[in-house]
Amino acid sequence: MRDPFSSYHPILNFGYFTVMLLSSMFFMHPVFQGIALLSAVTYSLLLKGRSGVKFHMLYMLPLLLFMAAMNPAFNHAGVTILFYLKSGNPVTLESIVFGVSAACMFVTVIIWFSCYNAVMTSDKFIYIFGKILPSLSLILSMVLRFVPRYIAQMKTISNAQKCIGRDMSQGNMLQRARNGIAILSILTTWALENAIETADSMKSRGYGQHGRTSYSNFRFDRRDRIMLAVLAGLIACVLVGAVLGENTIRFFPSIKVSVVTPVSYAVYIAYFALCTIPVQVAIMEEVKWKYIESKT
Repeated sequence: MRDPFSSYHPILNFGYFTVMLLSSMFFMHPVFQGIALLSAVTYSLLLKGRSGVKFHMLYMLPLLLFMAAMNPAFNHAGVTILFYLKSGNPVTLESIVFGVSAACMFVTVIIWFSCYNAVMTSDKFIYIFGKILPSLSLILSMVLRFVPRYIAQMKTISNAQKCIGRDMSQGNMLQRARNGIAILSILTTWALENAIETADSMKSRGYGQHGRTSYSNFRFDRRDRIMLAVLAGLIACVLVGAVLGENTIRFFPSIKVSVVTPVSYAVYIAYFALCTIPVQVAIMEEVKWKYIESKT
């Protein structure tokens, strides 16, 4: 399934992910965290398909379990003692719950950020900030692409080295280490040359000069205005709920969660609708397309 949300105006895409990242970091309430995590995983699978499943099963799930298990081993705060370790330190219910919550928060932010990298391409980011902060926007654009681009280049270099018997999987341990250092050296050289070429290329194209237009011409049309109104309404509902304390939770010395009221359910529904906006848009587009196909 394609992603229609990425076809909206870059300001909407950037604003949405900014709100999602901030809310995922600050809302530690279990209901809010569960909604954010499930929504982020669903959208990630929608964007990446099978590679998304591999990403979550191989990296995110082990990271979640590891972080959740590590906190009670070192954090012994809390009044509800469950048992004692061999060292004599207590393991408390509060530290376990806080560890699970912190791990969910960390993993959710990573998944939202992976979705951000898939939707917010470099031209979108430079389109938003190129005229305001040209140098900083270019640097940030390069930094945000750093990890996926360099991993792809490292695979290319490794495959090329493998053809001449100098891959990290070939030879004894010492030779493998030497091959790894050689690959890293090639990658570093490529990165430095690429940075210089990018800077020269952008300078020759007049990047940052007054009156320069963008390569990609985005228009803020009627569809974007409707989406902006929907996002603003949902964000306002969630913020009102935050002011009323609906997202409040205390972990130490004892766990205390705000009482669930009818207002709480309204805020939960608003947050769920906000987190699943990209998925809802994709489903609506798919249904619309199927309906059009059935009429032809």
